[in-house]
Amino acid sequence: MELPEREGMDYDVVIVGAGPAGLAAAIRLKQLAAEKGHEVSVVVVEKGSEVGAHILSGAVIDPIGLDRLLPEWREDPERPLTTAVTADKFYFLGPAGGVRLPNFAMPRLMDNHGNFVGSLGNVARYLAAKAEGLGVEIYPGFAATEILFGENGEVTGIATGDMGVGRDGEPKADYTRGMELRGRYTLFAEGARGSLTKQLMKRFGLDEGRDPQKFGIGLKELWQVKPERFQPGLVQHSFGWPLDNSTGGGSFLYHFDDHFVSVGFVVHLNYQNPTLSPFDEFQRFKTHPFIRDVFEGGKRIAYGSRAITEGGWQSVPKLTFKGGALIGCAAGFVNVPRIKGSHNAVLSGIQAAEAAFAALAEGRSGDELAGYESGWRASEIGRDLKRVRNVKPLWSRFGTMVGVGLGGIDMWTNELFGLSIFGTLKHGKPDYASLKPIDQVKPITYPKPDGVVSFDKLSSVFVSNTNHVEDQPVHLRLADPNIPVNVNLPLYGEPARLYCPAGVYEVVYDDAANRKDPRFVINAQNCVHCKTCDIKDPAQNITWVPPEGGGGPNYPNM
Repeated sequence: MELPEREGMDYDVVIVGAGPAGLAAAIRLKQLAAEKGHEVSVVVVEKGSEVGAHILSGAVIDPIGLDRLLPEWREDPERPLTTAVTADKFYFLGPAGGVRLPNFAMPRLMDNHGNFVGSLGNVARYLAAKAEGLGVEIYPGFAATEILFGENGEVTGIATGDMGVGRDGEPKADYTRGMELRGRYTLFAEGARGSLTKQLMKRFGLDEGRDPQKFGIGLKELWQVKPERFQPGLVQHSFGWPLDNSTGGGSFLYHFDDHFVSVGFVVHLNYQNPTLSPFDEFQRFKTHPFIRDVFEGGKRIAYGSRAITEGGWQSVPKLTFKGGALIGCAAGFVNVPRIKGSHNAVLSGIQAAEAAFAALAEGRSGDELAGYESGWRASEIGRDLKRVRNVKPLWSRFGTMVGVGLGGIDMWTNELFGLSIFGTLKHGKPDYASLKPIDQVKPITYPKPDGVVSFDKLSSVFVSNTNHVEDQPVHLRLADPNIPVNVNLPLYGEPARLYCPAGVYEVVYDDAANRKDPRFVINAQNCVHCKTCDIKDPAQNITWVPPEGGGGPNYPNM
């Protein structure tokens, strides 16, 4: 069947992703246009059903980005952040107890006083309202699935995915062709491991000369707890149990607004044991004596999961290419020890917008925004990331007990003297190459969930409000469908069934009694778009692509 031609619309700047980075860029472009008396047309396309639907973060938010972008936000009656940090606690946990680390021993950049606790999804909704008020066009429910290129290889925009395509790839009765959104510059703010960002990396060699990007998987639940368990503005972090010394990660509990507690758990994706399940480590964490009491008698409201960029300074790729740039977590601007990236996302959106506006004012189009690439390392973003550049590699190299201590010393020397005794350490191999064969590890056995503070994957997916059109092509694509059963299963026990936090992947035996005739099953309907499979699969056989626009989780205030 010959497909109809796509309709198209032309803009000065096209932005992919309505998160903090993309919306900050859109707002800043319109601010500059108003200041200079120029007309600049800006469009933002967002794959979630609404702005904020796919946004997931802790979140303790450093307001430096918001202060720079919207200096009046604190006086706005509609402001999205109202709970300031009142207490900051750090713990090292063992199986039955824990030790609180003294705040005076923590590097100053780890101090959360002056920050705010809240929902990053609500921040995105707030920024979207501000952007639309300035004349930005925002189209939620449309996934950018294709990059458009010009005659000279420059990026000229994106195309949104076709709607109404059946599982067999054929158009259904409600088929609608995608749209072309063409721009003089295109900014990609897809978040960690974006599908188009991956293509740009490969086409333009953006990661050449950089360390491999490192990732973690972040899992989060939102609870409404009993009044006597609520401490407004409390920020609590921990590391240690239930993870062993060789596995990096940690937890957070943030108290905010109407008796809400955000509880989350991060596992670094360079873990070695293929029987590890990040989801089950998270559920086990909540049973710890220090943690359980907070949630007993409360109500779990939402659940979600998302990959986090953790490579930092060494792994940030080249950010610019002909016709566009990477911003936010697509660029990898998360500060790992602070567990914060939204402030740098907003700052990067501002910086890219200023570079794009200057180019537009000069009548340019389709070239590189060189000022953005050359300037970020000397900006607040660069200063934030450079001071912590060795924390992740030290943790990976020496384990939790020694590595965290060395990372703390390194942050202190950077803060006090502006230098590191370690120089700049390398990250080593990518996360997918870290797994040991299953016959070289001790298998991990997890307790059954109690239904009070710990839960199973399917009930968790339910409270993520995840939904996809069932009769559509599977958006988790296997390069070789034989690898899961013929390679990953005998070598690693097929880790996809464990690293996925949503029960997407299963190994089903047709002869279950004798565990014979295994099949690899993909339950794409469950996918919460965390991208972990795209990152961790040891054969790099799974590629995540956007499903039909509007599909996936619908987070209310995560």
